[in-house]
Amino acid sequence: MVVSGPSGVGKSTIVREVVKRTGADFSVSATTRPPRGGEVDGREYRFVDRETFDGMVRRGWLLEWAEVFGHCYGTPARAVQEALKAGRTIILDIDVQGGRQVHRKMPDATFVLIIPPNEQALRQRLASRASENDQETQRRMAQADEELKAARESGIYRYTVVNDDLEAAIEAVANIVNEEPAGR
Repeated sequence: MVVSGPSGVGKSTIVREVVKRTGADFSVSATTRPPRGGEVDGREYRFVDRETFDGMVRRGWLLEWAEVFGHCYGTPARAVQEALKAGRTIILDIDVQGGRQVHRKMPDATFVLIIPPNEQALRQRLASRASENDQETQRRMAQADEELKAARESGIYRYTVVNDDLEAAIEAVANIVNEEPAGR
């Protein structure tokens, strides 16, 4: 299952809780960005340097990857393939660009788009993270607009969940996990 949405929409928070509630596997992405406060290598991300990441790309070890806001992110293919082979549900927390890449390779996967209730709510969430300055927040807002437009136009997202109430959004995604066949 692919869960996508713009930066700051709450997809990581939702996915973390859905994994706890459903027992689905979490796909730990690789990234070249530095950890944010409280993030642990191997739990939220595998934090790697650019040389290591580029090697993963060259070797074809990533199901999808992208450079976003100056940092690279990618989904190691092996863990996803192993979970699916075992009939387990695995959740990928990735951006829309990555979702499109996964769709090209795995069109039968389940795709869920998380959206904010409105632009102001997304702006407040980005500001509350305090990990970006005003210029960075503006850049992320512009990117969010582009991502949401591209996601809607792609037609790959079977489900859309509005994150205006965190608990309701978690429940909605958990219900999707429970309704979809394992291994998709």
